[in-house]
Parts: sequence; structure tokens; C-alpha cells
Amino acid sequence: MTLPRFYPVFDSAAWVARAVPLGVKLVQLRIKDAPHDLLRQEITTTLDLCRQHGAQLVVNDHWELAIELGADWLHLGQEDLDTADIPAIRRAGLKLGISTHDHAELDRALALSPDYIALGPVYPTILKKMKWTEQGLDRLTEWKARIGDIPLCAIGGMSVARAPGAFAAGADTVAAVTDITLDADPDARMREWLKVTA
Repeated sequence: MTLPRFYPVFDSAAWVARAVPLGVKLVQLRIKDAPHDLLRQEITTTLDLCRQHGAQLVVNDHWELAIELGADWLHLGQEDLDTADIPAIRRAGLKLGISTHDHAELDRALALSPDYIALGPVYPTILKKMKWTEQGLDRLTEWKARIGDIPLCAIGGMSVARAPGAFAAGADTVAAVTDITLDADPDARMREWLKVTA
């Protein structure tokens, strides 16, 4: 499976509505704390936007809604794996991405035959407090050697300037969050990403 090389992660349908018209083909919706009705509305809106623009939506965490609303992709963190119904997810035909941070987590993820593996944070990240320090580019190379043909996603502190190094180290796709959302001109920044990952 070949994934688009640019993989932005957003926390609202409004952000996705800015991204997909620019040519973004793979996007994650990660909403951590929201009422169920709002979550359903955001996922539904985002799915519609992605379908209109030929993009694929990855729903973070909310596997039951992803199944119910007919999403193509699901992303699960290690904590999410503890409670998610993996057989139900597979029966629904969802493709699955899994976060990893160390060897034990990688082994656990590989046992589930994921459709991509994410490694992070590659660089220090301001997005969320993490117990892991930066992984670095060498870890990307090591992970790619371990996982073979499974696509590898680099996430954490990624920027336009750092993307080429991540690809050279073995990443197949690069996820970006704050490099876009905190930029003074997010649309221009996404165009830069699309150019550097073309």
C-alpha cells in the first residue's frame, strides 16, 4: 500500500475544509474531548468533505463512530488498543494505523497486521506531554528495517524543513500538526508541504 507522503492531523472539520481543497489526500481527525453528538457531526462533515475532494479520512481513536459512519481509516494509540474491538474494526473493512514509541509497542502493533505504523515523537513536540523523549532519525531507519513493506509514518515536531530528512531516514509519510496550525498562513504552509512531499 502506498500512502500520500503528506499527512496532516487536525482537531476540527473546519481545518479539514481548508486542507482538502488544496490537494491534501490523507488527513486525520483527532478530537480528544468532545460530546458524542459533536464528535459524530464533526466526523460526518469531515467524511463528506474528504469524499468530495478525493481524500481519505483517518479517524483517531473513535472506532465505534468510524465503523458506524463508514470511515476508511482508523488510527489507534497504544492506550486505545486496550479497549478497541479489533475484530469488529477489521470486519468493518477499516484500514488501521497504530502509534508506537518503543520496541514492545512495535511488537504489539505488528501482531495486529496494521496498514501503517507511526513512530514519534521524531523531534520534540509541543502538542502533548509525552513520556517519551525524541526518537530521532536513526530510530525511523531502524523501524523501517523492522516493518518492511508496511508504511511508516513519522510524527512529532515535524516541519517542512525536517520532512526530507525523515523521508531519507525511511519514513513513507510525514504527519504534521502545529507546523501548520500555528503558522501565520496555514494555507500557504500546506502548499509548501504539498510541494516538498510531491
